[in-house]
Amino acid sequence: MQVIPALEQAKKKFVDLVDKHRLRGEEVKVAVGTLSPQQAIGSPARKDFPLLGGKEVMIEAQFRENCGQAFTSQPQNFTGILDDVLDLSLDTIDHRAIFVATLNAVTSYLGITKGARHCRDEEPEKCGTQIANNIADKYGKVKILQIGYQPAMLENLVKKFGAACVQCSDLDTKNIGVDKFGVIISDGIAENGNLIEWCDLMLVTGSTTVNNTFDELYKTITAKRKQLITFGITGAGIAALLNLDRICPFGH
Repeated sequence: MQVIPALEQAKKKFVDLVDKHRLRGEEVKVAVGTLSPQQAIGSPARKDFPLLGGKEVMIEAQFRENCGQAFTSQPQNFTGILDDVLDLSLDTIDHRAIFVATLNAVTSYLGITKGARHCRDEEPEKCGTQIANNIADKYGKVKILQIGYQPAMLENLVKKFGAACVQCSDLDTKNIGVDKFGVIISDGIAENGNLIEWCDLMLVTGSTTVNNTFDELYKTITAKRKQLITFGITGAGIAALLNLDRICPFGH
């Protein structure tokens, strides 16, 4: 049986929503523009968030009075109507980012998802603490794999569970092999298979839906019967449409 990619499943459900609410034919403008780090995340005290380093940027889609954001390494400005967005192919990073940001904006408008805009200032630091506490309260002492380096989250997971119970993988070569809070960052392409075997629970960044690594991860995670939780704002709409567990305590 052919497995339909997660983004294609979400697109099908999204099309149904657009048709149900009769949005397809309306002349509704969707503008996506690149945000500066300060616009996206404000001025947090710590300066090691990936967004501040410029490896990835955030784009923002505006639909009526609502906004939706997405991380991407290939930002692309776009203006059009929803039909134009639905006509985009999903085989390039820039198209996937536009689609995901738009999906987040529209599902926010429809009240289907919450927290599709990034937390700001001191909230990212508080987010890491709350996520670690929430996981400990719900799952107890578990071995955690964080896929996608987010420093506040990783630091707080290590404080709560200990470095021996936490692993992290990333795609940024500047992070791979580097010790972060007692955890050596692993190669997200070469080492995820073994790490998934090792862990009990995975925290997976929603950005994997844009960089096209989510489906392989999801297939492996499902086969191994491990717990999956997505984190961050990028995967807000997709998680809601596909009934995936998501944690993002301070998303706006």
